[in-house]
Amino acid sequence: MGIYLNPDNRDFKKSRNSRLYVDKSMLIDYLNQVMDTDQQFVSVSRPRRFGKSMAANMISAYYSRGCDSRKVFSGLKIADSVDFTKNLNQYNVIHLNMQDLLTEAGSVEEMLKLLQSYILFELTEEFPDVRYFDRTKLVRSLKDVYTKTKVPFVFVIDEWDCVFRIHQKDTKAQKQYLDYLRFLLKDQSYVSLAYMTGILPIKKYGEHSALNMFYEYSMMNASPIEEFTGFTEEEVQELCKEYPMPFDEMKKWYDGYHVNGLSVYNPKSVVEAIFRKNLSNYWTQTETYGALKIYIQMNQDGLHEKVSELVAGGDVPVNTAKFQNDMTTFQSADDVLTLMIHLGYLSFDGKDGVGTCHIPNSEVQQEFMNCVEEGGYEHLIEAVRESEELLALTWQENEEEVAKRVEKIHQENSSILQYNNELSLSCAVTLAYYAAKKQYTIVREMPAGKGFADLVFIPDRESAVPAMVVELKWNESAQTALDQIRDQNYPDCLERYHGEILLVGISYDKDEKIQKKKHFCKIERVEKN
Repeated sequence: MGIYLNPDNRDFKKSRNSRLYVDKSMLIDYLNQVMDTDQQFVSVSRPRRFGKSMAANMISAYYSRGCDSRKVFSGLKIADSVDFTKNLNQYNVIHLNMQDLLTEAGSVEEMLKLLQSYILFELTEEFPDVRYFDRTKLVRSLKDVYTKTKVPFVFVIDEWDCVFRIHQKDTKAQKQYLDYLRFLLKDQSYVSLAYMTGILPIKKYGEHSALNMFYEYSMMNASPIEEFTGFTEEEVQELCKEYPMPFDEMKKWYDGYHVNGLSVYNPKSVVEAIFRKNLSNYWTQTETYGALKIYIQMNQDGLHEKVSELVAGGDVPVNTAKFQNDMTTFQSADDVLTLMIHLGYLSFDGKDGVGTCHIPNSEVQQEFMNCVEEGGYEHLIEAVRESEELLALTWQENEEEVAKRVEKIHQENSSILQYNNELSLSCAVTLAYYAAKKQYTIVREMPAGKGFADLVFIPDRESAVPAMVVELKWNESAQTALDQIRDQNYPDCLERYHGEILLVGISYDKDEKIQKKKHFCKIERVEKN
């Protein structure tokens, strides 16, 4: 049993002993299936505090010959797997936290020297009877141990991408690091499994990667292990029952990450909210908002306009395929947006790298607003400041003033929102009602009655405000929008809501002869028993 070679299971025991533990042990079942196959190299990238280190500790505790983990896995799903006992504590595990090693060493070159000397020390201590050809060469010594013992190695490498995050511009050191990992792992018969975790996917250099043997599982494509990316909706529902918490509000705050169609919640924030019995911003407190601020203040390829549309509630097209998987190479707005997806500030919906991105939830939305207030987004900030007044005017059913306010915001932001379509109007209205996010969950294109309601404002549990159903029309009348709400029974979508509902129809005339495109509003108040 060592620190790096065949560690014990103490770190995973701490997770199991925690008051709140969500069973993600079936990840091991998948790893058992790919072990000693062409898919044995697994690279998992996801945002900070999404459970990467916990998973690494779990994997190490399961495979390591340095401990007996039967008891610590008792009661978990993996214990019922056919291969559970076959692989339990049967491998030589090398578990590395590259962030710790780099912090200790200071430079990448010194880090690699430390890594080699630490493992060699433990290797020769653990296997003193092995005849080593050269005790100073790590790869050769690993081969010597495997040849003698016939016990293969499992490599668990946590925070593997720290070199690219800390030494962002040192391409020479980055290449040295990638080449070292390649030599350590690729085509080596002593490797049965390699599992790496990080925030960034594997760095590309041109069209090639030194670690091209790895299968990558990211926030954009984690299939078939997407359920281990974070907490699933079913898991959060169970937690909300066990530790009484309002599920709908938990969803509003921490859901929104879509991974291969699966709804994923931020695990760090869900746990904090349950422990503290308070829904608030927890995940983004783990790092300063300066990290996000740096990127959204850039303006490659009209990035400011895209960020403004994101804050307005829009889905922005993005092509992630050209991203070089680092934090410095930005050729377009797509590259910046892709990095923000990997960092957890945006969620991605699409396939093969092409799709749309959006701000996932209220927690991250707050962080965006903190950043845009620093400058460069004056129209956006002004619209947000006016939104509280607009919300009050809507509650007062002041149709004329509501129409004027929406028209003003739509026109002032017309440079960022293509004007003549209902999607543009939808984004403008969402931006105009930004303040409503404090008291409502806002759902766009919500299934309702005989169709889909454009915008539904569902009051939070403790908010004494009316629900709102908003229908938008382009080049048609506001009355037509209001009639559609009634005729299509859109209020039926508020199944669990009882009380006042404001039916709001908003439209504008696109007639090019009208210099200032005229907006209209009709409001009707109804009661739902």
